[in-house]
Amino acid sequence: MSINLLFEQIQSLLQSASPRSIIGIVGKPGAGKSTVVSEIEKRFDPSEVCVIPMDGYHLSNEILIELGRRDRKGAPDTFATEAFISLISKVKNDHKSEHRFPIFHREIEASKEDEGIVSSGVKVIVIEGNYLFSEEHNWNGVFPLLDHTWFIEIDNEVRMQRLIARHIKYGKTPGEAEDWSRGSDEANARFIELTAHRAASIIKLT
Repeated sequence: MSINLLFEQIQSLLQSASPRSIIGIVGKPGAGKSTVVSEIEKRFDPSEVCVIPMDGYHLSNEILIELGRRDRKGAPDTFATEAFISLISKVKNDHKSEHRFPIFHREIEASKEDEGIVSSGVKVIVIEGNYLFSEEHNWNGVFPLLDHTWFIEIDNEVRMQRLIARHIKYGKTPGEAEDWSRGSDEANARFIELTAHRAASIIKLT
């Protein structure tokens, strides 16, 4: 399916009687989730459509070091899942309040608290992340909160090359970038692939 069908769905939801709808977008690392939500943000008024990236709920490097998981940052068990699910539940059920959430910054490998805002007038919330469809590692509370679900498909080698380039951009050496992309990231990609069948719609990117 074309990404335009996602845009059409958002427009339809904005015109519907529903006070608020939640769309979940999942894709493997490097599949293009950020690209898709960037296009959404360009096309729609932020007072009506809000994007919540799952990445804001990365556990801090300090906590990951304590847990012995720093070398797997980005894996399903390296996120504050309870806090993330709590936020999604609140924004789904409380339309009158303003809700704040953290935003992850790759350049510092950390999240900034309360940087994102869901205002009371928002009708469509787009959540993007790797594990929204998962039933393991305490992620099972997310899927029931999603009204519409999309999975991004892309050629695996194209995805891999983009992923390696991204890691280099944010400070890894070419060797480190390839090792991380084909190691930790690829293990996560295989895990994500197992949940793809739960998506109602597919976006095919090139």
